[in-house]
Amino acid sequence: MPDYRELVDFVVRRLVTQPDEVHVTERTDERGVSAITIRVAPEDVGRVIGKRGATINAIRLVAKAAAVKVNDRVDVDIVEDE
Repeated sequence: MPDYRELVDFVVRRLVTQPDEVHVTERTDERGVSAITIRVAPEDVGRVIGKRGATINAIRLVAKAAAVKVNDRVDVDIVEDE
């Protein structure tokens, strides 16, 4: 099984201005779906989401492409702390 958390962490750290503030967690539910959660500094949220969500959708696409090779399911979400 690929390490989706590490893959997403690698991509996100190169996008943001404060890579030390990046926290990526992975949880697997009872159906075997890996849920990846991204937390970044408040000023970097826009960079990760991108214009009209293009960047976060690209990150999701990369993770899902890695998952389809081994017949896994993965969901990627970003959490906006206030």
